Amino acid sequence: MIGRYTLKEMGKVWSKENRYVKWLEVEIAVCEGMAKYGCIPSDAVEKIKERARVDIERIDAFEKLSNHEVIAFLDALKESVGDEARYIHLGLTSSDIMDTGLALQLMDASKIIQRDIDNLQEILREQAMRYKNTIMIGRTHGIHAQPITLGLKF
Repeated sequence: MIGRYTLKEMGKVWSKENRYVKWLEVEIAVCEGMAKYGCIPSDAVEKIKERARVDIERIDAFEKLSNHEVIAFLDALKESVGDEARYIHLGLTSSDIMDTGLALQLMDASKIIQRDIDNLQEILREQAMRYKNTIMIGRTHGIHAQPITLGLKF
């Protein structure tokens, strides 16, 4: 995204850091599900949740070595989590994490867009009511037509 054209809130959704945060959310959710069904120890999940952190500098450093963003992400997690990291990413593919993380980002972006659409609708409704009796020239095919109201335009 081009910074000067990006709303701060939307930029945060699509930031590199948030992408990794979403990946971590997915990894933790999978670990919680696996613990629920006895596939991994529950105490390991708690330790993962306590220790796991996103360190962009470390991820970038690992990516230079592996040339693979998810492997780099997992290697950096391993540093912060320790032995329990062996339970992270079990049975998953890179696409599982990347696609699900992207879906979470899309949901967050959609909430911002929907909120802004709701705000715009309210503004237009207010303007339509405010100017419901303000007469103006209607237009059709670039020429004057029957009079309408500015409120109708809104």
